[in-house]
Amino acid sequence: MSHKSFKTADSAFAEVEKLYNNSIKKLKNGFEEFSKGKIPKKNISANYPVVIFKPKKMERIDSRLSYGFVPKDGEYSVTLTRPDIFDHYYREQFRLLLENHGGKLEVGYSNTPIPIHFALGEYYHLEQDLTAEAMKSFSEIFDQPDLTHMDDEISNSRYEPKDGDPLPLSLFTAPRVDLSLSRLKHYTGTGAKHFQNYVIFTNYQFYIDEFIRIGHEIIEDKAGGYNEFIEPGEGAKSARLPQMPAYHLKRPDGNGITMVNIGVGPSNAKTITDHIAVLRPHAWIMLGHCAGLRNSQKLGDYVLAHAYLRLDNILDRDLHPSIPIPALAEIQLALAAAATQITGEQGYDVKKFMRTGTVATIDDRNWELQPSISQNLPLSQSRAIALDMESGTIAANGFRFRVPYGTLLCVSDKPLHGQLKLPGMADKFYRDRVNQHLEIGLLTMSLLREIGPAKLHSRKLRSFNEVAFQ
Repeated sequence: MSHKSFKTADSAFAEVEKLYNNSIKKLKNGFEEFSKGKIPKKNISANYPVVIFKPKKMERIDSRLSYGFVPKDGEYSVTLTRPDIFDHYYREQFRLLLENHGGKLEVGYSNTPIPIHFALGEYYHLEQDLTAEAMKSFSEIFDQPDLTHMDDEISNSRYEPKDGDPLPLSLFTAPRVDLSLSRLKHYTGTGAKHFQNYVIFTNYQFYIDEFIRIGHEIIEDKAGGYNEFIEPGEGAKSARLPQMPAYHLKRPDGNGITMVNIGVGPSNAKTITDHIAVLRPHAWIMLGHCAGLRNSQKLGDYVLAHAYLRLDNILDRDLHPSIPIPALAEIQLALAAAATQITGEQGYDVKKFMRTGTVATIDDRNWELQPSISQNLPLSQSRAIALDMESGTIAANGFRFRVPYGTLLCVSDKPLHGQLKLPGMADKFYRDRVNQHLEIGLLTMSLLREIGPAKLHSRKLRSFNEVAFQ
């Protein structure tokens, strides 16, 4: 297939946008005719656009930046999708490649077809609008999702191109991105276009209730540059909440705050971060509850994780537990600064209510029922100070997908010291601590936004043979 060459990021993006829109138009028009009972004699297919890049020089304008350059000479490529969502992101990656290496960006159609499900978009429920007879011939007329284009081998540092194939420019192929965009709508009740660059995860609805209240107040007061607050359903009434409802305090530049109630457990934590990762956020943090493991801790104390004991097992095949997950200085400092500012405590006095240390993440909610030697030995040897079911998974997936991560937990119970999480105790804890904890999280995101993506996307997250895209 023929490609065109471009010397500027804007002109290359305009070509990507044109080719993608032409493909989507062809597929949508074909599907509309098909849904009316007009069965075509041959299949209807259209492909994703591709960008191919060959560096002219192997230099870097700013060696402090962790992305925007290729590691060695050669040919690189990536299939692209949804320019309506990734317009700023694609332009920025194109710009950095051209500034660092010179040369040209070649844009054309790839050999990868767009599955009709992805062409129709995440708001379209395909199967429910077709008759049983139409469904029989559906897969013969239109391209279906192909899992061979959607694995995470690049992210997992296991991808090996075949002889003559270009090297990847991005962690994700276009079909992998499209799959996640569809899944996000399913799991969170909101479209990917609403997700912001700074994401907070929580495991309790109490935090969401407070975020809703604060979000509406901010929009009403027209404060902080925020312009819209989006909830699950996007204005439409729903009989029930989705599995992991998302709420978005939006800014026009996308640098607002998204908050997701991921529920309980490492499986949910992996699921949601697998999909939000394709949006390339600038940071995600976990605000949740934990079991305090030290008798000196009080209910309501904070835990700032600087290491993780990964006993969740959910990511073992993708990122072995022996791989260290480093604390990221920018995130740690922002969380600590926000905590001191909101609480009013300074210096040595911060130790009265917050500890830094290792957080253990497990996959068994009833871990307290294990024999004491089984539960205590790894916690003691690791010097863990807190235990939960999500934080280590979220941090590990942030590390795997090169998304800056952090964790600030609040002690809600101390099972090893006779203080179990029981209804009355929990209710008082929620009343006393949820508002302050969330305020710390929101201020943290504001501080990170001021730092900016260039500094946030740490070199600690990049390997020695890394893709160019952020």
